[in-house]
Amino acid sequence: MRRRLVTALVSASCCALGLAPADPPLPARLADTGGGSQLITAEAPDAGSTTGTLTWWDLRHGRWTAAGTAPARFGSGGLVEGSEREQGTSTTPAGLYDLPFGFGIEAAPAGTRVKYRPVKESSWWCQDNDSRAYNRWTDPLPADCRASESEHLVSYRTQYAHALVIGFNYRHPVQGRGAGIFLHVNGKAATAGCVSVPPDAMAEILRWTDPSRHPHIAIGTAGGATALVRR
Repeated sequence: MRRRLVTALVSASCCALGLAPADPPLPARLADTGGGSQLITAEAPDAGSTTGTLTWWDLRHGRWTAAGTAPARFGSGGLVEGSEREQGTSTTPAGLYDLPFGFGIEAAPAGTRVKYRPVKESSWWCQDNDSRAYNRWTDPLPADCRASESEHLVSYRTQYAHALVIGFNYRHPVQGRGAGIFLHVNGKAATAGCVSVPPDAMAEILRWTDPSRHPHIAIGTAGGATALVRR
């Protein structure tokens, strides 16, 4: 009885002061966070947006707390549900994904714990729908993967200075759905479907990411069909 009275008094005080009870942190409102204790959320205002906010979170003692935040960029085509995405649309796939490994033209930031692959002149990401290496890092480019349908990673010196692979269409690739979706450093404008952040944020995220805590990234919007929080 006493606990109910205290709760009622606190609620009444908040109303009297014009204060609304604080919402739970964003990860606590998601249907699924991947089961780990680290989560990155990349949220755009709506499906047509090319900018938004990226936040990385820690789950400690049962509560999610923000470890950092940065402005984010999305695909020039906006966002679309990952299961409905088509290659070549420059859309960012909404959904929950793991982070298989990091890579970069520059050395891994000090303290990086994720598997990190250095980009060499011979490093490619195969995006050829007719190749057995579709949506895979290849070094060198295999004979059945056309260079014209792939990314020569070293050519993107700014964007791929540091990056994390987003596990979209990665474990069991579906041809035509899309390949080479990363979290990487900002280029000059919106991405071709990836998520990008300023260079200092990308370096911090690599230092923060701990594979033993099973990190994931949740990509979506504040509302609508691609909302992070589904109602």
